[in-house]
Amino acid sequence: MESAKLFWSGRSQAVRLPKEYRFEGSQVRIRRHGNAVILEPVPAGWDWLAKIQGPVDADFEAAATEELPHQDRPDLDTLFE
Repeated sequence: MESAKLFWSGRSQAVRLPKEYRFEGSQVRIRRHGNAVILEPVPAGWDWLAKIQGPVDADFEAAATEELPHQDRPDLDTLFE
């Protein structure tokens, strides 16, 4: 069994993965299973969804990837202080 180094990056804990465990891209999905923490690559496209529901059309992809503008909501901010 191999091991990896833990370190702090700002206020976040990070793991330095050995070369053979590196991921492509800039994000991974993370979940717990008992004491284990599982990292999985985030799919780059929508091919994974076709296996579940069929092909994805351009309108769906555009709506799912649309970046919405920031909304200032001062009343909501006070609820979570």
